[in-house]
Amino acid sequence: MKKIVFIISLAIVAISCGEKKAEKVIKDTAALEGTIKVDGSSTVFPITEAVAEEFRSEQPKVKVTIGVSGTGGGFKKFSRGETNLSNASRPIKDKEKAACAENNINYLELEVAYDGLAVLVNPANDWVDNFTVEELKKIWEPAAQGVIMKWNQIRPEWPNEEIHLFGPGVASGTYDYFTEAVVGKSGSSRGDFTASEDDHVLVQGIAGDKFSLGFFGLAYYAENKDKLTLIGVNNGEEVVKPTLETVSNGTYRPLSRPLFVYVNSTSVKFPEVVEFVNFYIDNAGELSEDVGYIPLPSELYTKQKANFKAFVESNK
Repeated sequence: MKKIVFIISLAIVAISCGEKKAEKVIKDTAALEGTIKVDGSSTVFPITEAVAEEFRSEQPKVKVTIGVSGTGGGFKKFSRGETNLSNASRPIKDKEKAACAENNINYLELEVAYDGLAVLVNPANDWVDNFTVEELKKIWEPAAQGVIMKWNQIRPEWPNEEIHLFGPGVASGTYDYFTEAVVGKSGSSRGDFTASEDDHVLVQGIAGDKFSLGFFGLAYYAENKDKLTLIGVNNGEEVVKPTLETVSNGTYRPLSRPLFVYVNSTSVKFPEVVEFVNFYIDNAGELSEDVGYIPLPSELYTKQKANFKAFVESNK
């Protein structure tokens, strides 16, 4: 009888301890609060926004603010220590690295997804079904300004009508990537086009002009398929349109690229930032696909997680 009472007593103690432990976990989870500041690429914005929305359901007292200054604008703020994380649709440049170093800002680069740049025309355009990279260069290179003005200058059978160009602004990583991949030099293009850091403005411009031509990240096309026509690009062997498969397997070239988030070393002293970044890496694959991007292979997310853990340890 005494043995039975003893066993029951142990069970009650164990349950009580378990309840206290569970209560502590709940309290610890709810205890995180503060503000995490993110800025940068409009291309990466939908992924970070989706992650932030999911994170809020787990950490409602942590506020995540996300600006859209373009990759270059984001790095300016990041290098001054004004943000915790920076969204980037290209790797950090040497001059941006130097600006970080001047302000003793160390950082970690994390790849979060893949993206394909979409080349787009108005749905009323019934003459273009593909471009070669050479044709895109002929249209967008600096020498084209004031010279290549009409569609029939690209192919004689196309209309004798003006081309109206739309693209991201010069602070955009998408602009940098497109000009490097197509023109051959990052940041080098004609200047007589309608530029905006807001991809929604570009969507509206192309959707409202029969003779328009533009480019931006694939996710914004996915959101606006009914307003735009996606054009394939000849990779030298075949005409390919950007999709999850063609971006992942590299056949949509040269307009496929990785997307990044950069983390400030001083920020990892704050537990809410560490928690958010870990949550980001854990969920980037699923959430990036939800908003129209291409996930990394799972082993790369595992590697990013290990890199971030080491980064946190080295900056305690």
